[in-house]
Amino acid sequence: MTNSDYAVQLQAAADFIRNHDDFLVVSHVQPDGDAAGSTFGVAWMLHALGKTFTLINEGKMPGKFLYMAGPHPIVNFEENPPARVFGAVISVDCADFGRIGQVHQCFAEDALLLNIDHHATNDGFGAVNLVRSDAAATVEILYDLAGELGITCSDEWNICIYSGLLTDTGGFRYSSTSPKVMRIAADLLGRGVQGHQLAEKLLETMTFPQISLLKSSLNTLSFAHDKRVAWLSVSEEELNASGASSEDMDGLVNYARNVEGVWVGILFKEKRRGLVKVSLRSGGEANVAEIAQRFGGGGHIRAAGCAVEGSLQEVIDRVVQEVGSALL
Repeated sequence: MTNSDYAVQLQAAADFIRNHDDFLVVSHVQPDGDAAGSTFGVAWMLHALGKTFTLINEGKMPGKFLYMAGPHPIVNFEENPPARVFGAVISVDCADFGRIGQVHQCFAEDALLLNIDHHATNDGFGAVNLVRSDAAATVEILYDLAGELGITCSDEWNICIYSGLLTDTGGFRYSSTSPKVMRIAADLLGRGVQGHQLAEKLLETMTFPQISLLKSSLNTLSFAHDKRVAWLSVSEEELNASGASSEDMDGLVNYARNVEGVWVGILFKEKRRGLVKVSLRSGGEANVAEIAQRFGGGGHIRAAGCAVEGSLQEVIDRVVQEVGSALL
């Protein structure tokens, strides 16, 4: 995308926000740090503009991200679906419409959607699309959008943007950590963001259920295709026995990917009998977004995911075989 094309998209997105009110803001199912930072970042932007808005996610927002919410609660659609629909929608960090999940039931028939995202697999499903695949995180795009809107950003908004950058770049270690990312981070640190505290909270601290889950999952560590592919698995029973939640599985896939010589690391998480969530990570030797797309998922070249029907072992066999074929 050229800078001029991006400038046109930024202006269209800013006009969408200026010209509408009473927004529904939604991110993808099982939100990560960038999805959470983007959701609450948009909330603080709309708050600054005096707009009315409602934040909804299909499930529960992980508790470790709620420090960004302030006075802006987020609705768990599964537990408390609203008895109304919305005509103006802002989706953040959703690679495709399906990633919105069941929250689409809250869209009015004539709803207009602003799609803000950074995934290369995004198919431009919005009436207005602000999509830049070379951005490290969706919050990077929000940083630019705030400038387009002329918003004086609050301390709370600064924390949201930094948190999204921190998590989606793996603590500024991934190849997506561009000079622009570092300039944004430096700007936010200069505004008072306590980066070391956020790194401790989001990247370093582990809960006891996480440690229990890590111990059991490492026993499943397996290799294939000349040890270029490694994977871990977590069954429904193991998850329940550990007392861990879905958010406690964040980062587990890296224990497979980080083994010397491994090109693709995979984590298989049994959501329920007959459905397995698959997280894929690549060192760059393989495009895991393309692999995930073959199973109805998507993501980035180095980080992608999908949900596959079948027993845990069936899904492991199918996906590992498909990954091996992609490495040939």
